[in-house]
Amino acid sequence: MAQPKFLLQPLMVAMLAVSNTAMVWASTETQSTQQPAQVVLAPIVITAQQPNQSNGLVIQADPKQPIQPVPATDGADYLQSIMGFNAIKNGGSNGDVTFRGMFGSRIKMLVDGSENLGACPSRMDAPTSYIQPESFDQITVIKGPQTVQYATPGSAATVIFERQPENLSKDQPYRGQASVLLGSYGRLDHNVETAIGDETKYARLNANRSVADDYQDGDGKNVHSNWERWGADLVLGWKPTDDAWLELRAGKGDGEAAYAGRGMDGAQFKRESLSLHAEQKNLNNVIKKVQAQVDYSYNDHIMDNFSLRTPPMTNMNMHGMQMMVPNKMSMRVDRRTLNTRLAVTTDWDKFSVISGLDSQHNKHGGDMVMYAMPKMSSPYAEDLKFQSYGAFTEWTYNVDADQKLVAGMRVDQVEIDQLQNGKNRKDTVPSGFIRFEKVLPEHGVRTYAGVGYVERTPDFWELYSTSTDRGVGTTDMMGVTSYRMIDNLDNLNNERTAQLDIGFQAEHGAWNTWASAYAGLIKDFILLEYHTPDKRKPLARNVDATIAGAEAGVGYQFTDQIQADVSTMYAWGKNTSDGRALPQISPLEGRINLRYIEDKYSLGLLWRVVAKQNRISLNEGNVVGYDMNPSKAFDTLALNGTYKLTDTVDVSVGVDNVLDKTYTEHLNKAGASMFGYGASEQFNNIGRNYWMRMSMKF
Repeated sequence: MAQPKFLLQPLMVAMLAVSNTAMVWASTETQSTQQPAQVVLAPIVITAQQPNQSNGLVIQADPKQPIQPVPATDGADYLQSIMGFNAIKNGGSNGDVTFRGMFGSRIKMLVDGSENLGACPSRMDAPTSYIQPESFDQITVIKGPQTVQYATPGSAATVIFERQPENLSKDQPYRGQASVLLGSYGRLDHNVETAIGDETKYARLNANRSVADDYQDGDGKNVHSNWERWGADLVLGWKPTDDAWLELRAGKGDGEAAYAGRGMDGAQFKRESLSLHAEQKNLNNVIKKVQAQVDYSYNDHIMDNFSLRTPPMTNMNMHGMQMMVPNKMSMRVDRRTLNTRLAVTTDWDKFSVISGLDSQHNKHGGDMVMYAMPKMSSPYAEDLKFQSYGAFTEWTYNVDADQKLVAGMRVDQVEIDQLQNGKNRKDTVPSGFIRFEKVLPEHGVRTYAGVGYVERTPDFWELYSTSTDRGVGTTDMMGVTSYRMIDNLDNLNNERTAQLDIGFQAEHGAWNTWASAYAGLIKDFILLEYHTPDKRKPLARNVDATIAGAEAGVGYQFTDQIQADVSTMYAWGKNTSDGRALPQISPLEGRINLRYIEDKYSLGLLWRVVAKQNRISLNEGNVVGYDMNPSKAFDTLALNGTYKLTDTVDVSVGVDNVLDKTYTEHLNKAGASMFGYGASEQFNNIGRNYWMRMSMKF
């Protein structure tokens, strides 16, 4: 994989400069004196995320802080540090997240309010695989169907990775931060973010590179899991007035990833993006904000069985002789996506309303190349086109200073076209919610209760990967399905979810506690079955389901330096049509965190305990994985420490899986047979893992 060498150079120069500098200062003028202003880093490794807004309904995280286990390589890695999230692993990187047992488009994954879907029909390049968390300023998670501001809302959660506009001045015309991480098994990460400008204009560059070798499990066995990726994003901003803002954004990236749980690896993850965002505030006493954005993205993904592994051999007749030759194959899939959004925020009296329109157009295509059997190859062809148009309104009524009512409605018109045979599907899908929030200031308690409804059209993966007629050029070798989908548009009904969400957050003295719980009814839940002989070609059907669960935590401040918290999450689901468990539901999990924090250093411990999962539905699951057998309980211990070298430079170190345990997650994929795994045998997670991260701000 070709990669730009320039990504490494500014980071190394910056780190060398910092190593020989006691402190980085920025001059700011006051009315009477000129004095240095310090940029302070928080010397804490994040080992748990607790709700900090809207009573546990909304979680906000700072992705620029290191987390444990080892700082994240992609969006899925980071989200696992937030209670409620799990991931289906592929290898060392590019896992696919679940939230409360829900998967895929039930989780709305957004980057600055826009959606980048990926292209692989088996989700080798899940949306989170194109996200480098440290390049963003904030991650926001909205649990349940409790917002309608984004197209086809997520029934399980809405996740937003956000970057904030720059706030530079002539006195402080630049800023930046950089980090380098070293870890076991050849792990090396570089991240740099730098901005320059003044009150009216600015430019910002985010650049990153990450690489790692195959890791070893607790038994010392190598797991096919290496990866390499890079990305760069440039932003040009203009602020003609204090209330107006315009940004032009462009990005590019690529990567490769070895997958222990698949018959192919990801040989290419090309990403290109171009966006224009604008905002105008305070138009008059009623119209407080107008936001508009246009976002284009292009994903060009290649999967093959030879660039990162030795291809299997096959017996071929060559010039009248039987010979064993490498059975090399590759598939290229791509997707172009155009998102638009216009939103207006109005305020009057006790009402605040945000209303708007949005749309998405995306087109998908692919090819397949069989090097040993070229007659089985298929040329590139576009196969599916998706279009959606939506209108929404979400309003807040402040009953008084301590309680408010929030509600929203939206409707989406969705059309899916099969480009090979001219068939299409049209759906009108409504969604809405209503929520009551109350604060008890005298007791330090915030509570909420809301009911939401979402109707969801079958997504690309549920249609594409479950076609009953796979068309010309089909091959099932190595577990690979053809890119073509002939006739599957009308086999599935829309999925309809009605869910109750409740929660609270409380603080009293040294104690703090929080909880969020949910219960939902899902009509026509889209369930995938792996009943074919090789268990690699899922078929989809609708069933009715019931879901419920909770996340909760309690923390205690023993002294000014010593803090501890305990958190847990549990998800439950039942296929009420067949009277058995929903598949691919993560088991009960608890986390215990202990931290000691001084002015210049901190020490932390994370103990993760996961119960066994006996509630399974054999050979059923989602697009990526399915239930193979009950899973075993396990626990892992991690240690970390951080030391502030200066007010702008710190060093963090950590050891994950301190006891070097051999374990696998319940949602982990089955290991690929060419690496010696049985049909129902999962590959193990990483063993003991050391890492060190140095970061700076200027």
